[in-house]
Amino acid sequence: MTHTQPAVSRALSARRILISGAALALLALVAGALADIRSFDRTRGGYEPPYTGFTGEPIDWSGVETTATGMLRRGWVIDTLADCTSGMITGRIFSLSIPFRPFSERAIIVHRPREACLERGFTPAF
Repeated sequence: MTHTQPAVSRALSARRILISGAALALLALVAGALADIRSFDRTRGGYEPPYTGFTGEPIDWSGVETTATGMLRRGWVIDTLADCTSGMITGRIFSLSIPFRPFSERAIIVHRPREACLERGFTPAF
């Protein structure tokens, strides 16, 4: 003779599995977003003009895609777009674009986005 779970008990088990799966997906989403944010600027120091003495690796622009308006760096969750005319940095999560800020003077000197934009045929106005 086989034992069958009552319908209520099966429903609770299915609900627990669904909630656990949603929690795991949310955790993965948050972990991916944090990894993207941390990898955006891997340099430290050099925060005062003339922005020298920093440590870490500046952004490697050779590893990003060229778009119609600038450059795109794909992340796990957050894609980063750099507008090569205005210098505006925008984060894109799924299909939602969130303007972040223009390149700072430090970023322009340390990461050299102007040069990367020029190499791609853009005329930076930042």
